[in-house]
Amino acid sequence: MSTAIPTAPALIGRNIHKTFPSDQGEVTRALDDVSLQVQRGTLTALVGPDGAGKTTLIRLAAGLMFADSGELTVLGIDVAGAPHQVQSRVGYMPQRFGLYEDLSVRENLDLYADLRGIGADERRERYPRLMEMTALGPFVHRLAGRLSGGMKQKLGLACTLIRPPKLLLLDEPTVGVDPLSRRELWAIILQLVSDEGLTVLLSTAYLDEAERCGQVVVLHEGKLLAHGHPDEVSRLASGRVFIAKPSEGQPPRVLQTRLLDHPEVVDAVPEGGRVRLVMAAAKAGGLTLGGSSITPTRPRFEDGFMLLLHRVAPARPKVAMTLDRPSENYGGTTMVEVHNLVRRFGVFTAVDHVSFTVEAGEIFGLLGPNGAGKTTTFRMLCGLLPATQGTLRIAGVDLATARASARQRLGYVAQKFSLYGILSVVENLEFFASAYGLRGAQRRDRIAWVLEQFDLTEVARRPSGLLPGGYKQRLAMAAALLHEPEILFLDEPTSRADPFARREFWRRITALAEQGVTVIVTTHFMEEAEYCDHVVILDHGRVLAQGSPAEIRRHSSFDAVRESTMEDAFIAIVEESRASAAATSVETRATA
Repeated sequence: MSTAIPTAPALIGRNIHKTFPSDQGEVTRALDDVSLQVQRGTLTALVGPDGAGKTTLIRLAAGLMFADSGELTVLGIDVAGAPHQVQSRVGYMPQRFGLYEDLSVRENLDLYADLRGIGADERRERYPRLMEMTALGPFVHRLAGRLSGGMKQKLGLACTLIRPPKLLLLDEPTVGVDPLSRRELWAIILQLVSDEGLTVLLSTAYLDEAERCGQVVVLHEGKLLAHGHPDEVSRLASGRVFIAKPSEGQPPRVLQTRLLDHPEVVDAVPEGGRVRLVMAAAKAGGLTLGGSSITPTRPRFEDGFMLLLHRVAPARPKVAMTLDRPSENYGGTTMVEVHNLVRRFGVFTAVDHVSFTVEAGEIFGLLGPNGAGKTTTFRMLCGLLPATQGTLRIAGVDLATARASARQRLGYVAQKFSLYGILSVVENLEFFASAYGLRGAQRRDRIAWVLEQFDLTEVARRPSGLLPGGYKQRLAMAAALLHEPEILFLDEPTSRADPFARREFWRRITALAEQGVTVIVTTHFMEEAEYCDHVVILDHGRVLAQGSPAEIRRHSSFDAVRESTMEDAFIAIVEESRASAAATSVETRATA
């Protein structure tokens, strides 16, 4: 039964300002005259590019910091005057929730219950409900460090809900989790709002998630751009959204790059084997643009969001990349050959007889749920982990016999920012250049090249740990390309990136592939799989499906409203495989 919704807003902010000083004596304006309201019993999303002020606003609402000026009232309490009263009434789940990985699921719950002063009687009443909600009941004795990414997020949410809050604050709760886990987390959030009348304020990098919310707050560089229902933002793009079809045999990303360079185009992304584009002004149908005919389509939240950002930041970032030494291996040359690859850790098989090939200049996607074996496969491909059995050749070199020489021909960007935060951008580049054996003039030339190509010159002396997420991503890519590798491995490179940063990233990747660099990437953003020439979907270490994005999409049926997406197909493939495995297990037990 739904709970009655009081009329007084759960959160009221008026003219909020918040600044942060930097080590260089500069001042960062995190929030600039922001006013908003969050109604009780509703779901509200904070969206915006990296550095927009989303996390700052959530931390202010949680009573963990205070505004420089303005008013902020949470649940009728002045946050600045009574922060502890606010903290006792809200639940706050940060981006990196503090689970203790050497404790079990139950022990983590007990720890947070102790911190909240939850007694034994209340725990006996609360725990079963949390375990049912998160489907963690069968795993109460498993160590948190052995949970998948999605299960860790659900455990973090359960710990946040140990004491039922009046307002739930979630800072990018679905970042880094696969589509299945993301769907499960959203089912929990929607249930909390609809069945229990809980007020939820969350930030997200997934614009389709914002579209599900009752209200959205769009921020950019600390300023409020929009506040209202998602449909209000979508309608900003009415008459401006079109679909363009590539030429026969042309990857959609090639047409996308051409369209993004057109002065009338605000945004363009691959979608369903075609390209979805947003024009700066409304146009009639039946047009031709960039040599391709375009047809109108219904706008969505992401289209209006990109138009809003274009109004305040119309200059498109410099993303063209020109290699000093384009790859000579291009067109028909097999750069990666994997045959019956197996990796065991004791009795556990992480990768189970995986086979695929990747040609020079291809973008190849490794997809799968958390714990599917993608990162283990990556580490073997990079020569960081030996295979238990099977054949693995990189650029013609057998990794079983010449791992060190193969590593010289590849670059690797890890899932988490793995550079040295206390070192400046230049110091990091100098360190990695030395590690790759670059010396003297060659090292100076390569560092100058990546600083220019990745637009890092202005932050060259800044500590890398203090950079915004988008700059950290650029720096990691720059370090991986210092030695001009033939193969580039990217492990979840955009997991914490905003929509602007993701588009910038993929334009660079497209440019690299066009110059012969072979790219192998893992991602949980299924729309990014549309940039790939081929993809493999793994689960429990096994290949479930592989082929072009068009071939993968055929695994999901079309409906009357919209065509199948990569996410639809991904979920259908994984669920069908798991259902088949479960049925086989039941049959085996029945006949045993």
